[in-house]
Amino acid sequence: MKNKGLIATIIVLVLFVTYGVSSYNSLVSAEEDVDNKFSQIDNQLKRRSDLIPNLVETVKGYAKHEQEAIDSVTQARAQLAGAKTPEDKADANQQLSGALNRLLVVVEKYPDLKANENFRSLMDSLEGTENRLAVARKDYNDEVAKYNKSVKRFPKSMLAGTFGFEKKPYFEVTNEEKEAPKVDFGSDK
Repeated sequence: MKNKGLIATIIVLVLFVTYGVSSYNSLVSAEEDVDNKFSQIDNQLKRRSDLIPNLVETVKGYAKHEQEAIDSVTQARAQLAGAKTPEDKADANQQLSGALNRLLVVVEKYPDLKANENFRSLMDSLEGTENRLAVARKDYNDEVAKYNKSVKRFPKSMLAGTFGFEKKPYFEVTNEEKEAPKVDFGSDK
């Protein structure tokens, strides 16, 4: 009888350890997936940030007296470049989006600028980047949702808490960012 009890205890212990190891590894994998998806957002934010100086210089040539809008874009870009955490990057991205929206409103005053081939090319590149950024944010948020569910569900929540797996933040947009700026590039004929 002692052997059967010992064997049953060992089997239960092996199952518990196996479940623990498997759960831990799945949490590590889920956390890495979240980090990978955030790096895709980071890539698009970098691409966007790289396009902005060219856009600003092009606008400067036409709109010398619109310095406030130009400066706000430059400052917001610098804030994004200095952001380290996902939360800081999300906040800086919101600031940059608002500044870009204000700059695009300024552009409306300059029909020659809107007709400039370099400006149009930059705007096409920026639009493509914004689309990639939207997809990357969606993919990241989907991955965060899976990870957060994993961390919060019982019994993994006990293991997650023990090993320091914490809930990840979503990359959210503000109401201001949800509203697209009203921009007309003179495409009406």
